Amino acid sequence: MTESPDSADAEKSERERIREEKLRELRRELDENGEVGGSSADVTNDGSEATPDEPIEVDGSDAFQRVVAEYDVVLVDCYADWCGPCQMMEPAVEAVAAATDAAVAKVDIDANPEIARELGARSIPTLLVYADGEVVDRLVGAQDRATLESAIAQHAA
Repeated sequence: MTESPDSADAEKSERERIREEKLRELRRELDENGEVGGSSADVTNDGSEATPDEPIEVDGSDAFQRVVAEYDVVLVDCYADWCGPCQMMEPAVEAVAAATDAAVAKVDIDANPEIARELGARSIPTLLVYADGEVVDRLVGAQDRATLESAIAQHAA
């Protein structure tokens, strides 16, 4: 099933409008609080965590658990620097981080073999979607941006 160019443009326009509104909210909050900087994620006006616009490099099991617990929807990308399909997917993964309300966590399986083992990432790339701290989807092998965004959209609030 393929989207028409008009519906894809409308969806993109709506996404851009929402992103711009969130950016305005964050700027207002920074102006009100007089703070600049902070953590990798800002806090929205309703007190919830805004998702980072860039992938979060996970270093260790505690950091992984913290990311999964902190955000409603998380796309976990299990990758290796030497993996060709992983390198090919990097722009799509970065675009998903910037374009969706999901946090994107990157797990280097060579640096974090214990996490890879826990996640059952026997082949790479392996991508998992977490919703409310639970694995709700698993994708193995190279995926395109639309597939990743669709998997996230199924579980976004």
